[in-house]
Amino acid sequence: MNNQKNIQRLVVLGAGESGVGTALLAKAKGYEVFVSDFGKITTKYASVLTDAGLTFEAEQHTEALILNADVVMKSPGIPDTAPIVKKLIAKGVPVISEIEFAAKFTNANIIGITGSNGKTTTTMLIEHVLSSGISGVTMAGNIGDSFAKAVLDSGTDTFVLELSSFQLDGIKEFCPKIAVLTNLSPDHLDRYEYSYEKYIASKFRLIKNQTEYDYFIYDADDKDIKNYLKKYKPKAQCFPFSLENELKQGAFIKNNHIVINMNNEQDIIVSESSLSLKGKHNTKNAMAASMAARLVGIRKQTIRESLTNFQGVEHRLEMVLKINNVQYINDSKATNVNAAYFALEAVKTPVVWIVGGVDKGNDYSELYKLVNEKVKAIICLGVDNSRIVASFENCVETIIETQSMQEAVKISYALGERNDTVLLSPCCASFDLFENYEDRGNQFKAAVHKL
Repeated sequence: MNNQKNIQRLVVLGAGESGVGTALLAKAKGYEVFVSDFGKITTKYASVLTDAGLTFEAEQHTEALILNADVVMKSPGIPDTAPIVKKLIAKGVPVISEIEFAAKFTNANIIGITGSNGKTTTTMLIEHVLSSGISGVTMAGNIGDSFAKAVLDSGTDTFVLELSSFQLDGIKEFCPKIAVLTNLSPDHLDRYEYSYEKYIASKFRLIKNQTEYDYFIYDADDKDIKNYLKKYKPKAQCFPFSLENELKQGAFIKNNHIVINMNNEQDIIVSESSLSLKGKHNTKNAMAASMAARLVGIRKQTIRESLTNFQGVEHRLEMVLKINNVQYINDSKATNVNAAYFALEAVKTPVVWIVGGVDKGNDYSELYKLVNEKVKAIICLGVDNSRIVASFENCVETIIETQSMQEAVKISYALGERNDTVLLSPCCASFDLFENYEDRGNQFKAAVHKL
C-alpha cells in the first residue's frame, strides 16, 4: 500500500483495449496509475492516455516504476512467463486481470461466456435477445469495448461478457451471475505448456466463485466438459443443453424444436429450421442463449423472434459473395481445429478450402473424415505450411501453397466449379501474414469482391 496519501498505485502492463480501459477506470476511482507496454503503443491508444493525463511508457518496462506497484493489471496477451511478471510475482505483488479489476466497480448482473468455439456468436446472441426484452444491457470483454471501459462509461444493469481463457487466468474473486461454457477443444496450448488439462482448468475458472444462487449453462454433449464435471461438482445451479438427449433440466431438441425444461415445465422455444444461423453448432449456441435469456426472465416470444432475426457474426461463416454459382464464405475467426470442423460440417457442397497460419499445436486428425468427404482442393495460406501439407496430402490430391490472400483467392477462383464453396476457415492463428483474424477476413472479402 502506498501510505503517503493512502492512494493505491496501479500499474497496467499492456496498452491495448483492456489496458487502456483499466487505466481510465482506475484513474476515475482514485488510483495512481502508470501504464507500461513492452511494445509500441498505437497512435489511437497513446492519444487516449495523453488526453486523460495518464503517465505511460512504450517499448520498455522500467522496473523501478513497476515493481513498486500495490497491484498490477496484466493485459491478457502477456503470459505469466514474461520476465517482468515473474519478478512481480516473486515480490508478492498481486497480478490480476482487467476482468477482476473492473468487476469490483459494478453491481450489475454479469453473464460471462467462454469456450473454445462459439463464444462470440453466443455472446452476441445473448446480447441481442436480452436487448430485445429489457433495457440497460451492455456487451463487452473480448468483443467490442473492454469490460473496464464499459463499467466506466455506462449505467448498465446487465453485462454480457465474452471471456477468453487468458482473461480468466487472472481472476481471483470474479463471479458471474450466469456462466456459459459453450464447448472445449484444444486451443492456445502453446500458452499452457502444451497441456490440454491446464487449458481446461483455465476455462473452468469462470465458475470457481459461483454459489448456489448462480447459474451454470454448459454443453452436456461435450466429453471434456462431462469428464471435468465428474471430478469437480459446480456449486451453481446447472442448466445443460444437448442435441443428443432429453434433459430433466436444461435445453434439448424435441420434434425438431428447441425445448427448455425448467422447474419441471417444458417450454417450446423455437424450431431449428427457423433459426437464422444454420449448423448444429449454431443450434447449440441458440440453446445457450435461450437458457440465459429465460433465466433473466425474457419472454418466450421475444426469444423466438430474436433467434430468427439475428444477423450473425462477421468473420464467422459469413456469406461474402456468389460468383458463377460458387459461394465464397469468410470464416476467418476459425483459429483452431474445432472451429474449422464446425465450418466444414456446415457446408453441404464440395469445398475449396483455404487453410493455414500459425499452428498452435493442432491435431488435424479429427478433420480427416470431413476433408475426405467434402474437400476437393486445399489452398495453404501461411509462412510455414509444412504441417498442413503433411497432414492432408493423403486426403486431397490438390494442395497448393500460397503466401498472400490475393493469390489464394485467385487460385480458389480457378479451382472452383459450379455449386462449389470456397471456404476460408484457417484453423490457425493469423499473425504470420496478417494483423489479426479481422484483417485476414477483410483481405479475403476485398479480394473476392475484386474477382
